[in-house]
Amino acid sequence: MSIFTVTSDDTLTLWGRVFNDFADDDITSIAFGNDLVTVKTGKNKNTIFAKNEQGNNANVVLRLMKGSSDDQFMQSKLAAMSADFVATELATGQFVKRLGDGQGNVSRDVYTLLGGVIVRPVDGKENSSGDTAQAVAIYNMTFSNAVRSIQ
Repeated sequence: MSIFTVTSDDTLTLWGRVFNDFADDDITSIAFGNDLVTVKTGKNKNTIFAKNEQGNNANVVLRLMKGSSDDQFMQSKLAAMSADFVATELATGQFVKRLGDGQGNVSRDVYTLLGGVIVRPVDGKENSSGDTAQAVAIYNMTFSNAVRSIQ
């Protein structure tokens, strides 16, 4: 029997703000760069399993319309962090992906994001050949903890 997944109308919330001013392509992406467990095998196949807490870190990339209110909000958070890093308000939030089964049932794929910072300034460029990327503000963030649940 076939399984269908229908997806649309996802929601991103950071610092209590619901984001709306997304650009194109992968507008929100969450990736885990490290393994949760490190495994090392030695002599006689004796094996050590060690929990790697860095496996809970998540890299988040946002693609926003340059100059939009969401871009201005994020830029103000970056400016505040740059002005007084110790006083930085860490980002918390959620990314919620709505998933339908084609029969009217909907579940939510929820990523709860905790302890986030913007890790890189927004790049800029001018292009005379119609490259639309010149109007996209790309924010790279890292969160110390991201937990996925299906609700």
